[in-house]
Amino acid sequence: MQIEVNHKLAKTLLTKASGFLEGYSHTLNPYTGCAFACSYCYVRQMPVALFRTETWGSWVDVKDNAAALLEQELAKAKRKGQVTIFMSSATDPYQPSEHKERITRSLLEVMSVQQPDFLFVQTRSPLVKRDADLLALLGDRVRVSMTVETDREDVRRAFTPAAPPIQARLAALRELAARGIPVQATIAPALPSSEQFAERLSGIVERVCIDDYFMGDGSGGRRTARIGVRAIYDALGLSDWYSPDAYKRVHEQLLRHFPQERVLVSQQGFLPG
Repeated sequence: MQIEVNHKLAKTLLTKASGFLEGYSHTLNPYTGCAFACSYCYVRQMPVALFRTETWGSWVDVKDNAAALLEQELAKAKRKGQVTIFMSSATDPYQPSEHKERITRSLLEVMSVQQPDFLFVQTRSPLVKRDADLLALLGDRVRVSMTVETDREDVRRAFTPAAPPIQARLAALRELAARGIPVQATIAPALPSSEQFAERLSGIVERVCIDDYFMGDGSGGRRTARIGVRAIYDALGLSDWYSPDAYKRVHEQLLRHFPQERVLVSQQGFLPG
């Protein structure tokens, strides 16, 4: 798909966190829109997507002034109290445009100097390892959360054909962990996977988070139902994985390979610290 890239000047950058992310003071989105266009993404049902005429995933707005804006807003926020940032809540900070635009890297450059109390980086892209030098400067004030919804490439291709391959994500996690950067594998949503999924993760990370549509889409699964993602499960003959109890299959696996305190469920796994 050809992605329309628009360059814009943002009016604000840090947004007060609420709802599922109420444990943070702010959310931070370097881009508007996301070229990964995951079939199940809850953002498809949010105003940022619904108020555009273009198909979600076909456009990306680049916030050209993001670094300068963050420098101003972060200094102001730090004067008021603790600053904890979730990056990002409505886009992937390492989507394909970041290769060229380097907006996310520019934001990390700002935060490596004006350090927030905590930064949570949520992505599904191996590109994050490019910025290991800056992430390392944040020490224990950062955590990189890599989405790894499944260990089955056939499932990944069915649900997220534009997203990076699973093995590349796991390799990025391994590299970041080796450099001492706090990481976690985030199984969100828990897609159909193999019986070896948890064992594979246990050799790479020490902490995992698991979530599903029914806990994590902000509406008890109703947003996801409106998207129509159930049809993909049906086409794959895996309809039994689309239920509020399906995540427990993977959760039970995880508990056999990780200490219980290292297996975090839904909101718990996205909190600061």
